[in-house]
Amino acid sequence: MASTPAASVLFVCVHNAGRSQMAAAWLTHLAGDRIEVRSAGSKPGNAVNPAAVEAMKEVGIDISAETPKILTIDAVRESDVCITMGCGDTCPVFPGKRYLDWELEDPAGQGVEAVRPIRDEIKKRVEGLIAEIDAAAAK
Repeated sequence: MASTPAASVLFVCVHNAGRSQMAAAWLTHLAGDRIEVRSAGSKPGNAVNPAAVEAMKEVGIDISAETPKILTIDAVRESDVCITMGCGDTCPVFPGKRYLDWELEDPAGQGVEAVRPIRDEIKKRVEGLIAEIDAAAAK
């Protein structure tokens, strides 16, 4: 029988094509099924940013099959932590949720060389988030 995830995290950015997709992939990769992961955007793009796909492939994570998804009130309601990616998006606010904004450069229209440092910064922040969630779950 699968255990219940310690928390549910939603990553949000406008197009759900770069930062939020990389963050969701890192969290899934690093936390496995310990944390439920969602990503969405207020105006989803047509496809995931190819430079983000390439940058993640370089670290052994394949996001090529992912597709941008629309942000829904249900996605926010069902998440314990809602993280916007420094893109000015706002989430509907529900009591008892944790809201964070990670200021990150937008990878849209940039090559893989410019996306790598964004990818690496997202990984560091995701690792910190996992440590916080694990510490809270251990209490």
